[in-house]
Amino acid sequence: MATSAVASWLDATMILDVSCVARVDLLREAALRFRGEERVTPFVEAPGALAFVAVEDAGDVIGWCWGYHLVRPDAPPMLYLHELEVAEEHRRHGHGRALLDAFMAAGKAAGATKMFLSTARANEPARRLYEALGGGLAAQGPTLNYWFLLRQERRV
Repeated sequence: MATSAVASWLDATMILDVSCVARVDLLREAALRFRGEERVTPFVEAPGALAFVAVEDAGDVIGWCWGYHLVRPDAPPMLYLHELEVAEEHRRHGHGRALLDAFMAAGKAAGATKMFLSTARANEPARRLYEALGGGLAAQGPTLNYWFLLRQERRV
């Protein structure tokens, strides 16, 4: 993905593409703020990784989103949005919409034709945002998410 600053219509806020090693420090700052993690270098080095941050003119990270551009053997490429978060004091000002717009535009430019994500049924603010941007529930109806822990077997 190309690295670029996406000028936002938001007052004094920029949406920045941080999907590259050159901007790993800004992505690390977002990961620390929103997840308490800083292991971002493997992410930006992974094929298809996409990440954007919302930064105020003072340089403060106030939101982020990240996920993947997925190339498929059975259909055109698609996007997977894993996380979108805006600091509570900056919510309801359009930052989430701007982050999601940038994420979807990058995916579309890379050839993706659709995007999917999961959210909690009770997360009404997120659901309103996704529906306002044209998202709809999966055609197969309510879905369940399964998690698998992949443990490495130790061989002696």
